[in-house]
Amino acid sequence: MDGLSQVTCGWIDYQIMKRAHFLSAIVGVGFFVGSAFAEEARKIEWDGMKATYEFDDPFVDLTSEQLMNLSMVARVRMLEERAKETGKPVSEEMLKEKRASEKLLKDQKVDIDGLLAKRDEIREQRKKRANMGVEELDGKLVSLPGFVLPLEFDGKKVKEFLLVPWVGACIHTPPPPPNQIVHVIVAEPFATKGTFEAVTITGKMQLKKQVRELFLVDGTADINMSYAMESAAVEKYEAPGGGEKK
Repeated sequence: MDGLSQVTCGWIDYQIMKRAHFLSAIVGVGFFVGSAFAEEARKIEWDGMKATYEFDDPFVDLTSEQLMNLSMVARVRMLEERAKETGKPVSEEMLKEKRASEKLLKDQKVDIDGLLAKRDEIREQRKKRANMGVEELDGKLVSLPGFVLPLEFDGKKVKEFLLVPWVGACIHTPPPPPNQIVHVIVAEPFATKGTFEAVTITGKMQLKKQVRELFLVDGTADINMSYAMESAAVEKYEAPGGGEKK
């Protein structure tokens, strides 16, 4: 699959993932480790980590079904172009699926050619927005809830991790945008029940773009992030009304 098709497929994955998972802001109490702060930390949520960057994105108005149909059209058109060079024809089944997708989109007044022509431009705009942090947060004492994805251990205790907004991020689902990941170094290593335990971190937020290599069962992946927090206090999450988040 070339870059043209990958971009469209990536948009679909992102839209589905975002709608399914991007609702996990939480508030925690009860310290694992860390020290008291002289000033009161400002409680923030994940949406507050996104910088305001406006641009015309026609893809946000499409439904998941429309995005999938647009992806099918783009994929088969790419194969048709490739067939001109290789001499290997596209299967009739795929051509039939493309025609069906085109008909559905046209019946819904979707500008197929116009949207496909804007893919590269919109991809770059989305990438820029995803990397932008909120300048106001830089150097501020904040408290942010999320889930622990360990990076480094001191014995059996976590000393460095990524804070992510939903369970499974970077491992079972695509990574969140860089401005939705915080690289955390704790004040003291802490014991955890396992990957993706719910916590709240407290400390001074830094705007700091980084790339970290994450080791997975089937290989490695480079994870981009826009925020960092050092000497962070880590709090155990308790659901509103008491009780630990499962």
